[in-house]
Amino acid sequence: MNMKGVPLNVDAILAGAVDVPEHHRSGIVAIAGRPNVGKSTLTNHLVGAKVAIVTPVPGTTRNAIRGVVTRPDSQLVLLDTPGLAKPRTLLARRLNDLVRGSWAGVDAICFVVDVADGIGTGDEFLANELRSTGTPIVVAANKVDRVAQKDMLLPAIDTLAGLVPGADVVPISARTGDNVERLLDVLVGLVPEGPRLFGDDVVTDQSMDLLCAEILREKLIAGMRDELPHAIAVEIESIDETEQEDLVDVHAVIHVERDSQKGIVIGKGGANLKSAGSRARPELEAILGARVNLQTRVKVAPRWQQDPRRLERFGY
Repeated sequence: MNMKGVPLNVDAILAGAVDVPEHHRSGIVAIAGRPNVGKSTLTNHLVGAKVAIVTPVPGTTRNAIRGVVTRPDSQLVLLDTPGLAKPRTLLARRLNDLVRGSWAGVDAICFVVDVADGIGTGDEFLANELRSTGTPIVVAANKVDRVAQKDMLLPAIDTLAGLVPGADVVPISARTGDNVERLLDVLVGLVPEGPRLFGDDVVTDQSMDLLCAEILREKLIAGMRDELPHAIAVEIESIDETEQEDLVDVHAVIHVERDSQKGIVIGKGGANLKSAGSRARPELEAILGARVNLQTRVKVAPRWQQDPRRLERFGY
């Protein structure tokens, strides 16, 4: 249902259902929104597995993460994109280009807005850009569980409907999963009929190296402070089998831009690096299906966010 001009009732919206399509549908959906509105959390919840790292730090996502949602009636390929940011570095400019490029050729766009934080000029700017693509849009009004005054939710939904006329507005909580299935139903209704793009057991097409690098970067960001997380890049040099059948060696290099940052990442007596490795290891072992001997080292790559060759090497 398009919410614009319709009497709004939160309970009715949350309980709403969409008819299941008669024929199988398949398509690509871009997840768009400002930084830190919950795009990666939503992607992981829809997929039912962790395919994108999640931190409280805006700008964590640096790739168009592809997650695959497969149901009996449909399959969606989700592109979890970075949030648009002011292009202060070459990396930021490339990420902005990546975001806008991901909107081209997709079947639908899921525009995620943090209604608990309030609808601001950044959301309005992004809504204008998304409307210009001509691609069908669904607005996910996220973080409804954190809206302090529930009577403010309905006006927010109405405002969002005005920003993207003709789009469905679905209030959700990506964190709790509230109403996420309804959002999925609406998205499925926007993609064309067609065969599946991936096998039933595929949840992402990311490489093993990228998945492992992102998990370690997530744990490092969680333990860092200030702007240091944006100066961190993680590169997996190798994943090697060992003589022990259930053990693999993972060699990772953590790149920072200054010597002072190297000291922060390592920590006193290596405490920070050891802590990040310990927290990353269980997830790495789940992905690789074996025990992991994680070997890390920290290198200084001066101004790597402005270096085209290093950006290419790091996959940006």
